[in-house]
Amino acid sequence: MTDLVVAAPGVLRFDGRSFHCALGRGGVSADKREGDGATPLGRFPLRRALWRPDRMAAPVTGLAVLPLSPDDGWCDDPAHPDYNRPVRLPHPARCEALWREDGVYDVIVVVGHNDDPPVAGLGSAIFMHVARPGRPPTEGCVALDLPDLLALLTLCRPGDSLVVAR
Repeated sequence: MTDLVVAAPGVLRFDGRSFHCALGRGGVSADKREGDGATPLGRFPLRRALWRPDRMAAPVTGLAVLPLSPDDGWCDDPAHPDYNRPVRLPHPARCEALWREDGVYDVIVVVGHNDDPPVAGLGSAIFMHVARPGRPPTEGCVALDLPDLLALLTLCRPGDSLVVAR
């Protein structure tokens, strides 16, 4: 078990390597709330990787890897029992589509934040994903350039965690 550590704004360190990353527009928060745009402070297990099979081959990693499909979503509605869970779209609650045209979710690492069990309102859909050009802030996720995310995934194994520090 190894930690991927976001130890300084914009830098993720793992296995002796450093990767530039983007964090949430709301900074880093020990009191994460739905919609605050903050990246949660703490240690979170890496659950699995997801990818767009129509755009690339499966990422090479020791984590479980699952392909995305056009009807994949993630529930971000604190009032619904599926909160902070993967869902199929269309869905009766508010959800985020994981099949996106902008490439940000071409590769996703599901981060185990507020998922065991989910507590309504404490934040959902915290991922490591592909950064937009120039690495602008995210809605609370950790985003890396695609080549860096793919390189990082080759180093990841079951039991590894993301540690977000200040």
